[in-house]
Amino acid sequence: MYSGSSDGESHEASQRKIPPASSMPWVRNLRRFIGSGAGLGSEALMELETKRILLDIFKEKQQKSAEAGSIPSFYKKKPEEGSISQRVQRLAKYRFLKKQSDLLLNADDLDAMWVCLRENCVIDDATGAEKMNYEDFCHIASVCTDQIGPKCRRFFSPSNFMKFEKDESGRIAILPFYLYVMRTVSLTQARIDMSELDEDSDGFLQPHEMEAYIRGLIPNLAQLRDMPAAFVQMYCRIAARKFFFFCDPHRRGKACIKKVLLSNCLQELMELHQESEEEITDTEQAENWFSLTSAQRICDMFLALDRDMNGTLSKQELKEYADGSLTEIFIERVFDEHVRRGKSGGGNSREMDFESFLDFVLALENKDTPEGLTYLFRCLDLNGRGFLTTADIHSLFRDVHQKWIEGGNYELCIDDVRDEIWDMVKPADPLRITLSDLLTCKQGGTVASMLIDVRGFWAHDNRENLLQEEEEPEEE
Repeated sequence: MYSGSSDGESHEASQRKIPPASSMPWVRNLRRFIGSGAGLGSEALMELETKRILLDIFKEKQQKSAEAGSIPSFYKKKPEEGSISQRVQRLAKYRFLKKQSDLLLNADDLDAMWVCLRENCVIDDATGAEKMNYEDFCHIASVCTDQIGPKCRRFFSPSNFMKFEKDESGRIAILPFYLYVMRTVSLTQARIDMSELDEDSDGFLQPHEMEAYIRGLIPNLAQLRDMPAAFVQMYCRIAARKFFFFCDPHRRGKACIKKVLLSNCLQELMELHQESEEEITDTEQAENWFSLTSAQRICDMFLALDRDMNGTLSKQELKEYADGSLTEIFIERVFDEHVRRGKSGGGNSREMDFESFLDFVLALENKDTPEGLTYLFRCLDLNGRGFLTTADIHSLFRDVHQKWIEGGNYELCIDDVRDEIWDMVKPADPLRITLSDLLTCKQGGTVASMLIDVRGFWAHDNRENLLQEEEEPEEE
């Protein structure tokens, strides 16, 4: 029925009806996209194509930057409130912080790690300390990974083992290692908490963000749990100000999160976690700026000085600080250098607000720190030249000398005091004292006290008697 010739003719007709693949536009486009077509649909080819596209974009941006000039862009406008860009940024930040938080060890994980360390360590016969060598270290890492999970593995790296002091047998103590783990977890958690409050995600905290962080810590700090609810807001203002005094030296109104984490302020605040077994005196509590006793003391001090109850301090009111032992010239200089001027000339335009008062107290109570001494040096530098001369020392000490004589003390020579200050500082330039000289000599706080406070000079003049009185109770 069907002959061979008819089959051949029908086959030739079908070939003529179907055009070659190379003539079809969609085939050409597909081959152009995947290259030669070898390995169609393979992940390797798609990855290469993606890299090529990204490389072309990168080269295009480089070319545009070169054409624009050699100065790179240093300002990027922040996304507008409620925009899609801002929402995407916040969602990405939330997911990243959530991922980092999930990788942290919790309290149960830390307890389990401590048990593993104690069960697999070796007791040192000489000291009785619990130690481990590197083999024990690796074995404990395996045990902890089985019990806790892979999130603890990063603490058991060879580089971490080498960070700790080793004995003659190459062993390290388990306690310092465990404290290292706890501190790392604590700092990482603190960074996550601060980053969550960083609204614009620039790595800095503004005052209200720092206050919110401290407010969130209060329920977890044993020594602050009984704080009256009405005092919480005031406490947060007082506590946050110390962070900005030490971590925001240029007074930009924002503190770097990394600097906050590495500062002694955070460590001092975290000391309030400990519940004191022994009775702590008011004096010992006041030494910690973040204690409830210290915050109440600062608040009561400000209210006592603010006689007209207008919420700010005038020069006359500030002169009553420390029972009036500070000199008038120093008070004048504090207002000149550290009190913000008001927009109008009337009212309280030249009065000290509460934040400025906190800076003032922090500087006087931390005179030996670079931040405190920098604050005071700006007041001592009468002419704003960046250094002190013998004339400046004479002018500053004249008020101290007057209060000294009014207090019924013996007569003294201002020139002798000036020479003594020069001997204490030993400036690089024998004719002037700079801030660097005061920081280098390690007696800058004492020198500042001698020039602004009659009690500071009295303490220096009677330092030998005071030292003897401190040693006598210890001998008894």
